[in-house]
Amino acid sequence: MKINGFLLGIGLAVLLSSCGTTGTVPITGRKQHLLVSDAQVLSLSNQQYQEYMKSARPSTNMSQTAMVKNVGNRLANAVVNYLNANGMGSEVSQYQWEFNLVQDQNINAFCMPGGKIVVYEGLLPITRDESSLAVVLGHEIAHAVAKHSAERLSNSVRQQYGTQILGSVLSGTGASTGVQQLTAAAFGIGSAYGSAAYSRKQENEADHLGIIFAAMAGYDPLVAVDFWKRMAAATGSSYSL
Repeated sequence: MKINGFLLGIGLAVLLSSCGTTGTVPITGRKQHLLVSDAQVLSLSNQQYQEYMKSARPSTNMSQTAMVKNVGNRLANAVVNYLNANGMGSEVSQYQWEFNLVQDQNINAFCMPGGKIVVYEGLLPITRDESSLAVVLGHEIAHAVAKHSAERLSNSVRQQYGTQILGSVLSGTGASTGVQQLTAAAFGIGSAYGSAAYSRKQENEADHLGIIFAAMAGYDPLVAVDFWKRMAAATGSSYSL
């Protein structure tokens, strides 16, 4: 996916010139050090989301589309209520929740920072019911709430791309193709099942939070066991979305 390289380069250069911030993941309490600000991540993710949706084909199955939206909004409302009730109301403004079902038979779903969630039609035969779908959507919402994309982008830039980005910006050439690909990978957009951008630690955290979010929204979290068994059987992998 093509991103405005100059803007990306400027944004990441600003990040690298700062000391970053230390945050805490809700519920788990895990500390994370981020080079990126919420505003910068949201700007970049919105660009990529809009590009993806230009080529995506929305599902023509109205009942399944309605189910995805209804379950998603129910989860989002529960999460927002939790954040507001626990002194994290300042986080709420960054989310503009949107739930889409697209025509793609791969077994997949992803969430962009800011709350843009896409579910592939191929996932629904595995979820089978609303409670299992809630486990998936809770997992994806957890990636956004825990700022996993920002964390991955910060870590990758810090470890691999810092000097390259600063050099390209100073020379006026903008961000390299590799840096653009890094950003796409950090957001996990369209990643194939089993090759998503997130680390095992982040996936485990999203599993943990996702089940809690599903329960908060009134869904049975115990369905997660059978759902993940079906997922493993269908994909031949134990990895999460």
